[in-house]
Amino acid sequence: MYTRILVATDGSKLSKKAVDSAIQLAALCGAELIALKVVPRYPQSYFEGSIPLSADDVARVEKQWADDGQSVLDGVKKAAESKGVKVKAVLAKSDVVSDALIAGAKKHKADIIVMASHGRKGVKRLLLGSETQQVLTHSEIPVLVLR
Repeated sequence: MYTRILVATDGSKLSKKAVDSAIQLAALCGAELIALKVVPRYPQSYFEGSIPLSADDVARVEKQWADDGQSVLDGVKKAAESKGVKVKAVLAKSDVVSDALIAGAKKHKADIIVMASHGRKGVKRLLLGSETQQVLTHSEIPVLVLR
């Protein structure tokens, strides 16, 4: 059925449900799990009145985000390995989560993407966007959305 399953995680409660389901699916299929966490780059904007950070401060913030992301991935790896699932943890840096997920799925030759939907509606969806919707509409491989 599936040989490689990519699961997107952000460490949220809803994302953990998707991770648990992806681990179960991987165990059932004997598939490898690719756990992907996307961390942003620090925004570099210079609006009037803003205080730009030094390069050292930006590097420190980005390192903290990467360390936090790696911690989330370590938790996924531990959970998957405890179920006998082979897992690869991948940390990606990108400002566009959906693009990073799709690129990660292509790079690692995933058969399916498993991810959570936060279920935003109305104005919140318009303002915040939907990474899940972007993945659904642009992915060339199947996407399993859990809620």
